Amino acid sequence: MSDLAQASSSTGLAARLRRFRLADLETPPIVGLVIALVLWLLVVAFAEPWGRLWGTGQDARCYYQATLGDPYLHSEWNDPIAYVYSPAFLQLVSPLTALPWQAFMAVWTALLIGAVRFLTGPRLLAAGLLFAFTAMEVAGGNVSLLLAVAIVLGFRWPAAWALVLLTKITPGIGLLWFAVRGEWRSVAIALGATAVIAAVSYVTIPDAWPRWFEVIVANAGKGGTWASVPIPLLVRLPAAVALVVWGARADRRWTVPVASMLALPALWYGGISMLLAVIPLLAERQERRQPAA
Repeated sequence: MSDLAQASSSTGLAARLRRFRLADLETPPIVGLVIALVLWLLVVAFAEPWGRLWGTGQDARCYYQATLGDPYLHSEWNDPIAYVYSPAFLQLVSPLTALPWQAFMAVWTALLIGAVRFLTGPRLLAAGLLFAFTAMEVAGGNVSLLLAVAIVLGFRWPAAWALVLLTKITPGIGLLWFAVRGEWRSVAIALGATAVIAAVSYVTIPDAWPRWFEVIVANAGKGGTWASVPIPLLVRLPAAVALVVWGARADRRWTVPVASMLALPALWYGGISMLLAVIPLLAERQERRQPAA
């Protein structure tokens, strides 16, 4: 290809990108509902038997197998069924883990698809579910989509950040948004809610909390497997800090979920689905910028 042709191709791509709008990906709500139902059926069907080829629920199994009596029996970072979140989160999901495995997956997958619907709205639901990283996340059953919802809600209800801090911890770097803007009340609410939940949990299962801190120390600095982006946290974390600080100063809320995604302990490919949180935050930014009628 000649230099002229390459330049023309690059110019055309740039023009298409400038014209791109999320609205271009919209479909009638019924399309999203059908895709959601099909995805739900496939994930639930392939969850049983556990460990099958092309099976689903690999990450969800980590929460399902953990018990309140010995939460960290499996806690080595790259153990396929490692549970490494706080005792409080396990207590939260324990009513679901009492269900048979496939029933648990039916409820858990519905929650994750519901999270996608919350982030995308009805007309972008199909696009959100067909986003490859979202499909991977729903199939695996990790909590990244729930964290994305918590981050969006956290602008109005900062206590939602407790879910982030009591699971993957490091994405809590997004709280810098409030600190940079001097919104200390929001920081206090987020940290206070986390502390209250932790205290209540500690009263009920005190032995589990020291073990969790030991697990955090033991797994600190460990990366992911082939299923994660091969960039260590020590490289991603400064970029996340810089992004959220810039976003706070420029009043761009969408930078918070992006920074939190970059700050995941291991950036599993499914974790990239947290980018869906950008959608409602961009929409809110447009609404705030529109002049009042």
